[in-house]
Amino acid sequence: MSNGLVPRGWHWRYYYRSLVAALLTSSIITQGYVAKTAQAQTAAYCHFTDDAIAQKESLRQGAIKGNPDFNNRYKAIVKQHADVLRQCRDRTFPQDQAIWLRLYACDVRAGAIDEILDRIVNRGYNKVYVEVFSDGQVLLPASDNPTPWPPVVRTPGYERVDLLAQTIQKGHERGLRVYAWMFSMNFGYRYAQRRDRQSVLARNGRGQTSLSYVHDQSQAFIDPYNNQAKTDYYQLVQAVTKRRPDGVLFDYIRYPRGSGSDSVATKVKDLWIYSDASRQALYNRALNNQGRELIQRYVQDGSISAGDVESVKTRYANESTPMWQGRSPSESDSAASLNWQLWQLSVAHAAQGVLDFLSMATLPVQRAGIKAGAVFFPDGNQVVGQGGYDSRLQPWDHFSPSLEWHPMSYGVCGHTGCIESLVRRVVDKAPLNTKITPALAGTWGKSVSNRPSLEKQMQAIRQRIPNVSGISHFAFSWQDPQFDRDRKFCRLQ
Repeated sequence: MSNGLVPRGWHWRYYYRSLVAALLTSSIITQGYVAKTAQAQTAAYCHFTDDAIAQKESLRQGAIKGNPDFNNRYKAIVKQHADVLRQCRDRTFPQDQAIWLRLYACDVRAGAIDEILDRIVNRGYNKVYVEVFSDGQVLLPASDNPTPWPPVVRTPGYERVDLLAQTIQKGHERGLRVYAWMFSMNFGYRYAQRRDRQSVLARNGRGQTSLSYVHDQSQAFIDPYNNQAKTDYYQLVQAVTKRRPDGVLFDYIRYPRGSGSDSVATKVKDLWIYSDASRQALYNRALNNQGRELIQRYVQDGSISAGDVESVKTRYANESTPMWQGRSPSESDSAASLNWQLWQLSVAHAAQGVLDFLSMATLPVQRAGIKAGAVFFPDGNQVVGQGGYDSRLQPWDHFSPSLEWHPMSYGVCGHTGCIESLVRRVVDKAPLNTKITPALAGTWGKSVSNRPSLEKQMQAIRQRIPNVSGISHFAFSWQDPQFDRDRKFCRLQ
């Protein structure tokens, strides 16, 4: 050999080809090994086998006790399982399988987040939606919380613990994409008790807020036109975005829903447009004085009469007809016709508030290059009866297609038909190329609350709506209720 590497007389090209062939062979063997490992350690839906789970948990327990050897081996198996999960999800429906997760104060304990995320990986999930704002609390450390809401962790000594940042980091180590999941127009009971925020709350024409309307002491809906509400929420979104999650999902992009007849809005006083900011914004949709005064009378009295129309025309005789945004006047317009037009204007105004609030909320997320998504009920935007509307007024069919759409497909009918119909309704109305990830409620392996198992729900969607490639499951707490209760009610001190 002339140089210790290439046999005498070999041309360098032949040597190069031999080297490439050797490397390719090695790569194929390695990939085959990983694939075989993935198949050996996972079962259906990418669930890890009991043996793989037990081995990882044993190493985690040893790592918590401070054993450096166990710690190194635990980190290695976490990485290995991340590779196995990725391989499995690449070849298994759905390609994205997500879980909704709520964290508690006790999750600051050593190893707690590791255990939770390990359990999530063990079930084959490659995405986790972490609740960061709900029930008037934020998943931010007390030492870095620029919002008007208290942090989830309020125990002295843990002020600097950042559960959201930890979950994002540890999730990435496991091959998980971690999204922040946030309530939006529901600011929570604690917020509603603040004296300096009373004008922020949404009100209907009977002077009610959602606290007295829903009766569960957990829903405090705000007026989406209120600048204080927008400022408070924008600061929260910026704080969450600073932690660099893989995405941010906005929930409660709607108004409250009552029970019985209160679940349908049939008249203007049913709408949540009576707070000062929303009402003023509605008046400002008038294009002349006649229009403004008719809108004011309609909102105040619930209807207008022929006398109101004549009175306004007399008062502003220099204007030919009342005008407001979207109105196309006709010589045949009667008081009845104007009442109908004002009803449609009021409904559109309420719905536009929802859309504007969502656009404001997603702005800092999209500017940061982070995915944004909206969570909604597929039946939350329906017309009911003759001119009535679902009181939630959730205009999801007007959400931007640049957002991820997450329809909560929680149909309850004892079979998959009603669940499929909810998903189908969204798919049929969505603009082309909109990313749709249905949220399913249930548990693995059994029917719960008249809902089929998660497996049956996913199989039905795969067979009948094959263009859906991602699915999420509500919720982590349903998979192991006792584990969730133990975390929820534990005491740090």
